[in-house]
Amino acid sequence: MTRFAAALYERAGQVGERRRQIVHIMDAALDAVDPAKAVAAHLRRQENMLWVGERAYDLDAFRHVIVVGGGKAGAPMAQAVEAVLGDRITAGIVNVKYGYTLPTDHVQLCEAGHPIPDEPGRQGAQRIAALLSEAGAEDLVLCLISGGGSALMTLPSAPVTLAEMQALTDALLRAGATINEINTVRKHLETIKGGGLARLAYPAQVVTLILSDVVGNPLDVIASGPTVPDTTTYADAQEVLARYGLLVAAPASIRERLAAGRAGSIAETPKPGDALFERAHNVIVASNDIAARAALREAERLGFRTLLLSTFVEGEAREVAKVLVGIAREIHQSGSPVAPPACVVVGGETTVTVRGQGFGGRNQEMALMAALRLEGLPGVALACLATDGTDGPTDASGALADGDTMARARALGLDAWDHLERNDSYRFFEPLDDLLVTGPTNTNVNDLALLFAW
Repeated sequence: MTRFAAALYERAGQVGERRRQIVHIMDAALDAVDPAKAVAAHLRRQENMLWVGERAYDLDAFRHVIVVGGGKAGAPMAQAVEAVLGDRITAGIVNVKYGYTLPTDHVQLCEAGHPIPDEPGRQGAQRIAALLSEAGAEDLVLCLISGGGSALMTLPSAPVTLAEMQALTDALLRAGATINEINTVRKHLETIKGGGLARLAYPAQVVTLILSDVVGNPLDVIASGPTVPDTTTYADAQEVLARYGLLVAAPASIRERLAAGRAGSIAETPKPGDALFERAHNVIVASNDIAARAALREAERLGFRTLLLSTFVEGEAREVAKVLVGIAREIHQSGSPVAPPACVVVGGETTVTVRGQGFGGRNQEMALMAALRLEGLPGVALACLATDGTDGPTDASGALADGDTMARARALGLDAWDHLERNDSYRFFEPLDDLLVTGPTNTNVNDLALLFAW
């Protein structure tokens, strides 16, 4: 059974058949990064021995087993850990996005805000910090990290307040800052990020299972690297804010903390070589490239010639769309770089510089620009998908554009350029029934764009 709303693919004739193919391929990609399956593939128990990949931990050597974490995939990850450890779990707190909870027995799930952090998230993060502060050398901490963990585990360092972090996060998002840049700032204004969780838990043994939502899977960037050495500095955080014209206007508490850190009067985040990381082990259990390759395998099964172009795609969503449409036109004209029927997959995470007051997300905006550029080109389609099921602040995971989108839009009186300029892509695709609606997928490994040519 597909995750996608039937209105997307219940079309007559060839259009419906092609859309059903697209849906099958997207479903396969999401299945491959199911968080519970990913954890189960890396975590197993044989009597009192816990295996994390090829590393073994003797459960009899630990007084307590503590589960903490945050992210959109936190609920199924917690369920999978409970299936392995059961009542050996002493205590557990994991922050998840609103609406992303599932039943758990030993790990408490705290719902919180994303992408803008909120008070329930701060309270959950405070409880995580308090729990870890009591851990000792004879304790094992299992940390579950997935996309969204940065916002969901926000614990500002005094004197910075939650309201100030909310405003700063929103300003950085609207300015088009990358997730790497945003996390650089967060690490130096908060307690848990940038190795802070490992510092709080030390000297306990810390094992972190990670569902990566960052291009290239850099451990120090995913959820702002709570259990790994931080390679960024207070100076880097200052420079990010200056780059987007936000440093001078930032609250005094933020400017003063960053200046004090740069001057050395506040301790830096823990760096490579710090002894505390000798007791920390990090394992990536699912990532964008796994989803992308699963999409390719399903496309091949359905008879497509395939190409994985990249899983490192970043940049302004509408500019990336232009590149992908250029590839579609090349395939249509010359059969290169892969001949029809073709499925070209790219992964990564784009950004949107918000200029209007519309409603949408980066994947919907990418699809909207693609629709404008694909107009009249037969037998092509571009599906832009956020693997977590929520693209920006919307209930859609993305949108589907093809060579007929513009004609159908005009028939409904929709002005595509107007919607694009107002960042109102959701309201463009909604009446066309071309939104990709899945509901929460409880996973998050960045975005996928799937380009089809028949």
